[in-house]
Formats: sequence, structure tokens, C-alpha cells
Amino acid sequence: MTPPVLDLTALQAAGAALGASLPSGSVVWLEGELGSGKTTLVRAILEGRGVTTPGASPTYALVHHHEGPRGAAYHLDCYRLRHPDEAADLDWETLATADLLLIEWPERAGAWAPPATHRIRLGHVDEDTRSMEVA
Repeated sequence: MTPPVLDLTALQAAGAALGASLPSGSVVWLEGELGSGKTTLVRAILEGRGVTTPGASPTYALVHHHEGPRGAAYHLDCYRLRHPDEAADLDWETLATADLLLIEWPERAGAWAPPATHRIRLGHVDEDTRSMEVA
């Protein structure tokens, strides 16, 4: 089955709907090449979750903490990890207590990344559209 193709507006709407519907304790792995829309989708998920602080790419900080009406939401970007052992420095005990944990590039954290409850694969279709597969 071919994943749906979404323009930016549809991607944001899908993310907001997903953010509103994910159960507490969800761990979402976001996969896709650079520039495929992962951070855009995270912003929409956080908005749908009721988080009022804008989501930004945590590429340099690795982890961004957001408070929402259901509790803490964490957005991790593991792209800059050169080896999974570097993920040991992240506070996984605290991250595991989150209402929502969103992880970009989870494979770079290796076994440190908790198992996904949801996996989202984004892909470039063209400059204005992305494919999105949710599992």
C-alpha cells in the first residue's frame, strides 16, 4: 500500500489530529531523511496535544521539554549522536515518565531508545508534499 501524499496543510492537520489522539505514555519514532518534515510534524503533534510553546528542532540541544495539559512532552533529535553510547548521557528515566516522547532519528540512540508505540515514516515527494506512513 502506498503511503498518503500530503501537502504542508494536510501534514499539519494530520499531526494535530495525531497529537490529540495519542494515549498518555506514547513513544513516537519519527523516521525519514533530512528535510522530510519530521520537525514540522512534531510541531503539529505538540499543538494537537495542547502544548502552547512552539516546537523547534532540538538538533543541537538534543532534547526539548514542553509542558502540556496532560504533562511533560519531550522531543528528542538524535541526529547528532555519532554512536549509540552517546545516548547514555540523556536522562532516560525522566524521559520514560513523559506524557509523550517524540524521537527523531531513533536508530542513532540504539538500545537506549525506548520501543515505539507508534512509528511515523516521512518521505519527500516534491518540494511541497510529503508521504506519511503511520504504524
